[in-house]
Amino acid sequence: MKKEDIKNRSDVKLLVETFYAKIRKDEILGPIFNSIISNWGQHLELLTDFWETQLFLQRKYHGNPVIAHQHVDEKIEGSITSEHFGLWLNLWFATIDELFLGETAWIAKNRAQKMSTMLFMHIYQQRKKK
Repeated sequence: MKKEDIKNRSDVKLLVETFYAKIRKDEILGPIFNSIISNWGQHLELLTDFWETQLFLQRKYHGNPVIAHQHVDEKIEGSITSEHFGLWLNLWFATIDELFLGETAWIAKNRAQKMSTMLFMHIYQQRKKK
């Protein structure tokens, strides 16, 4: 199969679904995600909206990922580490490399890398306030 760039919502959905199938099976990340997310179908749609917004500037996502991740950290007693984000990022990059090639694929990696740093910093700052 010849790899192409991420071009549309269908491609974003393939990326999100393939990636989170790996996350759910991961021995470290899987238990966190599987304990928090009760409706995977709905969550995958939300994440597809999020990434479509990020990659194509389509205003489909209307949530707040910072608050969502802070709540997850609270639910698991402040145990999210930078290593969790590193594992997440490695799986994200590997999934993109497995499925796609091109400028938008590179943007997806770049945005995820910046986002992971920002989210962890916000989680850490929230812990310091308590």
